[in-house]
Amino acid sequence: MQYLKTSAGANAPRRHFLKRLAAGVAASALLLSGSAAVLAETEGLEKEDLKFGFIKLTDMAPLAIAYEKGYFEDEGLYVTLEAQANWKVLLDRVIDGELDGAHMLAGQPLGATIGFGTKADVITAFSMDLNGNGITVSNAIWKQMKPHIPHEDGKPVHPIKADYLKPVVEKYQDDGKPFKMGMVFPVSTHNYELRYWLAAGGIHPG
Repeated sequence: MQYLKTSAGANAPRRHFLKRLAAGVAASALLLSGSAAVLAETEGLEKEDLKFGFIKLTDMAPLAIAYEKGYFEDEGLYVTLEAQANWKVLLDRVIDGELDGAHMLAGQPLGATIGFGTKADVITAFSMDLNGNGITVSNAIWKQMKPHIPHEDGKPVHPIKADYLKPVVEKYQDDGKPFKMGMVFPVSTHNYELRYWLAAGGIHPG
C-alpha cells in the first residue's frame, strides 16, 4: 500500500476556490458509520488527525490536490492518504473505523445502508466527480462490431449503440462461447450504466 502524510509546514500558492473545495472534501469525504444516536453523542467533537482511503483513480484528485497544496492544514486538519487494495476492502475499513473516510463509489454508501454486503449506516455529503465513465471493448470485438456501425466521412457515427454489439454477442452464443464484460463492483454506477447500455441494444446479461 502507498501512504502519504501531510506536513504542517507546507507553504504553497493558494486559490480561494480550490481552498474552499478542498475544505469541503475534508469535511464531507468523511464517510461515517454508526446510528443516529451515536452521531448525536459525538456532535460538536472534532478530530484533527484523519486517515482517508482511496483507490488509484483520477476521481480521487480533490484529495490529492488538498494534500499537495496544504489545504487540509489550512483548515487545521492533519491527513494521511492511504491507497486501498480494492473497493470492498476500502468500504470494510470505513465501516470498521480503520479509516476516517474514503474516496468511494457512489453506490457503496447506498448499498451498505440497505444491507448489500455489510450493513451499516454510511453517510456521505460530497460528490467528487460527475460522469466521465466510458464503455470499452477489445480490438478484436471492435473489429467485429465495425461492419454494423454506420460511418460518416470514414468515421463511426456516435453515440455507438449496443445494437451494433448485439450481432457479435449472438454469434458467440451460436458458437457456444460466453461473452464476458467486466465491471468494478456490483453497486457501482459502472455496473448500472453498462447494463443500461446493453439493455437499450436488446442485450440482457445475467
